Amino acid sequence: MALQAPSGAGKSYSALLLAQGLTNGNLSKVAVIDTEAGSSNLYAHIGSYNVLNLESPHSPERYIEAIDLCIKSGMEVIILDSISHCWDFLLDYHASLTGNSFTNWNKITPRQKAFVEKILQSDVHIICTMRVKQDYVLSEKNGKMVPEKVGLKAIQRDEISYEFTIVFDIDYKHFATASKDRTNLFEGKPQFVINSNTGKKILDWCNSNMTKGELQVKVSECNNLSELTNLYNANLELAKTIEQDFVAKKNLLQQLTSNVSSNGNGTH
Repeated sequence: MALQAPSGAGKSYSALLLAQGLTNGNLSKVAVIDTEAGSSNLYAHIGSYNVLNLESPHSPERYIEAIDLCIKSGMEVIILDSISHCWDFLLDYHASLTGNSFTNWNKITPRQKAFVEKILQSDVHIICTMRVKQDYVLSEKNGKMVPEKVGLKAIQRDEISYEFTIVFDIDYKHFATASKDRTNLFEGKPQFVINSNTGKKILDWCNSNMTKGELQVKVSECNNLSELTNLYNANLELAKTIEQDFVAKKNLLQQLTSNVSSNGNGTH
């Protein structure tokens, strides 16, 4: 997942709380790859997590090497705080190249792709933080093209958000909203403050090994209220996202039970 926010909004702290929930409180299984000048050390009161200070240069290859080290050390959650430095490095490298600026991207894209694939293919939970900056578009006013503010934009390659399962946007007051959510746990929900229980919800979703569609099929296959109740409790967070399906099935089962009872006790 990714957390994107301006400086001071609580990206590092929120990432650690998520990691706490993802490990059921076992922070010894959490590693922070810190590119923020040791800022992760400010939250030691949470517990004993591991810190790997990644000094400059912040090349994709050094990030990959750091991720491998954390995995070999038995970490279950890796926090990359932040991956904006990787993109800054690649932009600086691109600017230093001579020749055609457009074709020079052929030297950048494979390195960025290898970095993203390392994040996606690693068999651990990975939380990435990203800084944001004011984004602008050019709009025509009185015959002239002028810049217009359109919100905040993560300091990373434009399409990076598509790669994550969840993207949380955090504001200056530390409130989070999900701008992307494949789990359906947070999509369309009011803003909230991230805590360790947020990570626990995500862990339960990961362990459920069931998609929303698969759960809907299982709801339709329930033959009695007991089966329906057990299915709901066993998949609590995912079940809440399709609560209307459970209610509809419950009403149907109650109606069928009532009809059977009425036919059995009535006078013919």
